[in-house]
Amino acid sequence: MSAETQSRPAAASGTFALGGDLPVTRLGYGAMQLTGDGVWGDPKDPDEAVRVLRRAVELGITLIDTADSYGPFVSETLIRQALHPYPDDLVIATKAGLARPRPGEWVPIGRPEYLRQQLELSLRHLGVDRIDVFQLHRIDPQVPLADQLGELASLQQEGKIRHIGLSEVTVAQLDKARKIADIVSVQNQYNLANRSAEDVLEYAEANNIAFIPWFPMATGDLARPGGPLDSLTREDASPSQLALAWLLRRSPVILPIPGTSSVAHLEENTAAATITLTDDEFAALSAVSTPASGGGGRGWRSLLPKASRS
Repeated sequence: MSAETQSRPAAASGTFALGGDLPVTRLGYGAMQLTGDGVWGDPKDPDEAVRVLRRAVELGITLIDTADSYGPFVSETLIRQALHPYPDDLVIATKAGLARPRPGEWVPIGRPEYLRQQLELSLRHLGVDRIDVFQLHRIDPQVPLADQLGELASLQQEGKIRHIGLSEVTVAQLDKARKIADIVSVQNQYNLANRSAEDVLEYAEANNIAFIPWFPMATGDLARPGGPLDSLTREDASPSQLALAWLLRRSPVILPIPGTSSVAHLEENTAAATITLTDDEFAALSAVSTPASGGGGRGWRSLLPKASRS
């Protein structure tokens, strides 16, 4: 293992150029868990949250994913507190389109004036003049898609957004969206235990669109003692690390963003980038699965409304 890999293990995951011009390490960090319980309010340990963000950058992570609804705005303000002025190679992706009227409630809102307002607030909270990747958190079924993405395209033309992404979409929605605006990324739930978005991944791969799987380490019953993942665990790799290593090998367009509020857990997750799976191990992991309604929804996020889990 090289000295760089030891000090910046995320670099071992390789790179992907968002939109063809914005390179990031493929193993990123998702900042949802930096907030309080239920993704609401301040974290129990704000100092540890700051340490996590700074350590992520030290480990070579150059993609941090967040959203206006995480807190709300708590995650974005913590990112600014910990990392501003930002390193030149750091890419911050944020999202808008899910409102938080109260704890435990998530409401899709895609009205153009609302999306513009949230973009302006994210610029302020992150302390930037332009958002690297601005993602529509959910398509609002009450608003024409052309109006939602049309507003983001207008903001892009104004220089306030560099690239546009989507979250939780079907292939048909993604294909329709690309006729309205250039889409560089898509976030859908995808992991060893839930591969219901396989068709979206294949579409993204065919069109060189980044596929950012949220809840990437969900293993559920697969990691139970004596279960499929337990039997594949190596001395140098935990079940969650194997799950991340499998994602990184599954497709060159996959950019996992495992989240955590602990430095120790962050370091463990990032070490997955250095794990090389043999062909037999990859095949064995690929053969492991549960129904999409099973293991993929387990864990603390299963307590939240479906719309909030990314």
